[in-house]
Amino acid sequence: MQETAWVLAHVRKQRDVSKVGAGSSRDLSSNFCYIFSNSLANPRLVFLAMPPSTYGRAARVVCGVGAVAFGIYLGYENRHRTTLRASWTTNFKPSVEWDWNWDRREPSSLVKPPKTEDEKDSNEYNVKVEAVKSKANRHLIFIRHGQYDMSPKNDEGRILTGLGKEQATFTGKRLQELSKELGDFDLIMQSTMTRAMETAQIISGFLPKVPLKSCGLLREGAPIPPEPPIGHWRPEPSFYEDGARIEAAFRKYVHRADAEQTVDSYEVFVCHANVIRYFVCRALQFPPEAWLRISLNHGSITWLTVRPNGRVVLKALGDSGHIPVDKLTTS
Repeated sequence: MQETAWVLAHVRKQRDVSKVGAGSSRDLSSNFCYIFSNSLANPRLVFLAMPPSTYGRAARVVCGVGAVAFGIYLGYENRHRTTLRASWTTNFKPSVEWDWNWDRREPSSLVKPPKTEDEKDSNEYNVKVEAVKSKANRHLIFIRHGQYDMSPKNDEGRILTGLGKEQATFTGKRLQELSKELGDFDLIMQSTMTRAMETAQIISGFLPKVPLKSCGLLREGAPIPPEPPIGHWRPEPSFYEDGARIEAAFRKYVHRADAEQTVDSYEVFVCHANVIRYFVCRALQFPPEAWLRISLNHGSITWLTVRPNGRVVLKALGDSGHIPVDKLTTS
């Protein structure tokens, strides 16, 4: 009742105001603006207060504006549908853009482009692209071996210390707990160096159903000259020899899932600090020369997830919370 009284009072007020002409655009706009500004909470008052002669014109104006607005919206959506932009701005230019084909498994790069612009060729191309798309996540869990005896010169003599075996035991228990939440791991891949194999054997005891395999590409080495450099450490021949091998290991193991894989996978890699640090920098597309800026404890867990679209997530870096503080070591 109060709303109706307000409308009638406004209509009576309008009768006392000199009119330019019933139903004119000026009359329509003055009535519409006044009512609209005073009744945002009650939109129906707009039409209650309008003279009958202006209903048709008001309807045409509203429909016209709505159609234009909807058209603009559709155009905006179509123009931005395939373009990802930073959420806080639309014109931000990153210093380094993400390379979506970093693992050379971007679907469009795996299929030959259509020979012509014919609709049939385009449809066939789209079908092939969909067929090679990744469908699952790959969870790559990297474990640094336990503390070892550094005094022997040959690898065979560099066995785990008593503390190193304890660290491996703590890590094995942690992975066992994770498997209860995630399900069985798909694979344990170990470096062929003694300290890594001993660590992997201890961990495998807590995951007896998981296959254990070896790979020489994961052996320790100097991946690339670090930046900033370290003056007293210059293993130039090692960089030349090890760098290509460690890069080959990265390309072999760090990539999105193949199209045939339909469920998420969890793989454990027991290897070395330099290898893990280099992998992290490469996977996140950080400067690979930054690998020596990262420190990893013995028995620590580093977790990388590669999404089907090629995004990479670092879920854990050198996590060693499962190891007591008095048993933490780095060298």
